[in-house]
Amino acid sequence: MESVTIRKLKKKKERGEKITMISTYDYITAKLCQEVGIDSVLVGDSLGMVFQGLDTTIHVTLDEMIYHAKAVRRGAPDLFLIVDMPFMSYQVSVEEALKNCGRVMKETGAQAVKLEGGEEIAETVMRLVSSGIPVVGHLGFTPQSIHKFGGPKVVGKEEEEAEKLKKDFRILQEAGAFMIVLESVPWRLAKDLTESSEVITIGIGAGKYCDGQVLVFHDLVGLYEDRKPKFVRRYAEGAKIFKEALMKFKIDVERGDFPSEEESYGT
Repeated sequence: MESVTIRKLKKKKERGEKITMISTYDYITAKLCQEVGIDSVLVGDSLGMVFQGLDTTIHVTLDEMIYHAKAVRRGAPDLFLIVDMPFMSYQVSVEEALKNCGRVMKETGAQAVKLEGGEEIAETVMRLVSSGIPVVGHLGFTPQSIHKFGGPKVVGKEEEEAEKLKKDFRILQEAGAFMIVLESVPWRLAKDLTESSEVITIGIGAGKYCDGQVLVFHDLVGLYEDRKPKFVRRYAEGAKIFKEALMKFKIDVERGDFPSEEESYGT
C-alpha cells in the first residue's frame, strides 16, 4: 500500500473522511493493521498496563517505548507511526525533550511523537516542531497525570474545565501540533474543537464528531474480559476464542492425540 503521511491525514480531514488509528505494541498486530488498511498506529505508553500488566503508564521507560515501536514499524511499514513519549522523558526541560524525541525518531522510524499536556508544554512543542519533529498533543484525561486526577475521569463537564481545555487546545495548535488526541471529553466540546480548527482531532471517549478514532487493539478484539471502558466497542471476543484453543491443545496433549503421525518427523 502507499505510505500514509501527514499530508494524507490532513487531506482526509479536509474531505471529511474519518481517520482510523489503533494503539498496539508488537509486530504481528501491527501487521494486521497494515493488511486491512488502518491509517495510523500509535505505540502508546498504555503498553505498561496492557502489555506489561502494570497499574499505570507511569512506569514505562523510553527504552521500552523504542523497543516496541521498532517492532510495530516492522509490522506496519506503510502506516503513519506515532510514539508516545513516556512520563518524565519530556517534562524536565526542552533540551531533554529534544534529545529524547530525536532519539525516538531516529531509532524507530516514527513519523511523530505524542506528548500529554497543554500550556505547560507549549515551548517544548514549538522547539520540537521547529526542529522537524511532528507533534501530536493529548488533552482531556491524560493517563500520565492519573494521580493528579485521582483516577480515570471525564474532563470538560464543568465550565472551568471546559474553558481550560479549549485554551490548551488553542495553545497547542499555535505551538505547531498537527494532531490532538481528545480522551474522555464530552462529545459536544470535542465537536466544537474539531469543527473550529485545522488541527486533526482523534477521539477516544470523545464522541463521533472527531476527525478520527483510536482504540487499543487488545480492547477492540476483546482480549481483556474484565475491563471494558464505556467508550470501547468489542468487535470480537478474543479471550474466549484463545482460551478455547488453549483448552483444546491441553486436552489433545493429555490424551496423546497431539502430535499426530502427520505432525511428526519420520526417520
